[in-house]
Amino acid sequence: MTARQTVEDEAGNRLLLLKKSAESSLVRDPATGETEYRPTASLEPVDEPPLRTAARSLPPELRTLLSAVPDERALGLLLELDADGPLAVRTLLSAYDLCESDLHGLLAEFRAAGLLAETTIAGERGYETTPAASDALAVLRNR
Repeated sequence: MTARQTVEDEAGNRLLLLKKSAESSLVRDPATGETEYRPTASLEPVDEPPLRTAARSLPPELRTLLSAVPDERALGLLLELDADGPLAVRTLLSAYDLCESDLHGLLAEFRAAGLLAETTIAGERGYETTPAASDALAVLRNR
């Protein structure tokens, strides 16, 4: 078995190398999952880990969401903010079973990832999901 490797074809498409011989190589398009044999001479190795190439088959906003959400409770918070937001920090503290430090930690992580934006609600600090977060959550909901 050939070690997985990222390769690029003449059109600049990144593919995953599955098997390699002198004449032809079996590659998979990470975006479609389709496999096919291509002439080995038409493929160039790329300095990108194959698992990163595989992950890039997902939309960037979905990869960001999956990378930023550490557990189900955090995912639930993001889903609730998307469904009911924007919400004030005071509301988040009283409505959910998160201590203040846990809530602020999650909010900070989500803001840093571009999933939440700070806003003002009735004169209080609050948060709302960004369009990128809403789009990624919609993909997950529709699966």
